[in-house]
Amino acid sequence: MPVVNALGPDDHTTARGLVVPEASLAWRFMRSSAPGGQHVNTSSTQVELRCDLTQLRGREADVARVRDRLGDEVRLRSSEHRSQVRNRADALQRLLERIDTASIGEVPRRKTKPSRSAVRARLSDKKQHAERKSSRRWRPDD
Repeated sequence: MPVVNALGPDDHTTARGLVVPEASLAWRFMRSSAPGGQHVNTSSTQVELRCDLTQLRGREADVARVRDRLGDEVRLRSSEHRSQVRNRADALQRLLERIDTASIGEVPRRKTKPSRSAVRARLSDKKQHAERKSSRRWRPDD
């Protein structure tokens, strides 16, 4: 397993252990159309977060999976809340969740097979059904 660089003071870690360096994040703020009355017209509370995934650190397989599924850059916008601080926290939380979701590998399908008794029961029912249907057929007198 490769050695992961030590965390910087402002780096962020996902639940699955991937490290998103603060340097890979670019923030942009703009006026929002979200609730807030007059406050919204004068404050830049909407947040756009761009993350450069080429700087993502962690297990090589997980990083490769994330970059394969999300590309080299992810953009998120948040304008749910009235304050810029809460929108920043919301955008960052959603970014970390999205990276975690993308890093999960696919679980191979486990092949299943019906038990012998289940096969026997199915064939028995099938035979009974066929006999019931054939007994209903009209046959000319032999």
